[in-house]
Amino acid sequence: MRPGPPPRGALLLVCTLAFAIAALAGCGGGSRSESHAGPSPRATPPEKLCEQLISHWARVVLDGGKSANLDYQAMGLSGGQNQILLDVTAAARAEQRRQGADAARKLIDSQAAARCAERYRGGTPTGGPWQ
Repeated sequence: MRPGPPPRGALLLVCTLAFAIAALAGCGGGSRSESHAGPSPRATPPEKLCEQLISHWARVVLDGGKSANLDYQAMGLSGGQNQILLDVTAAARAEQRRQGADAARKLIDSQAAARCAERYRGGTPTGGPWQ
């Protein structure tokens, strides 16, 4: 018995793999003088990522948005980052009562930057992913 043609999905997979291998071979080969179209992507430093996460979620919590009641893991935060969020949010609420929403947002930015820089000053915290 003679087998029939391969399923269409298999052909698509083979073509996709062949294209990917050819593309990767083109990236790694050649002379060192070849230049790429742009700069290499850079990883976001952990303190900057922390600052961005805390600033974002502190604003969401302060504004009482639909996502304000998510738990810290659903927000993508570690336990240590959650503590920073709780502290920054409490300070921002007090500032909002005293000076208004704009002052609270400025406080969020400055405290998130300071607390995250302090947290990551010696590198990534140890003690497990929840830290």
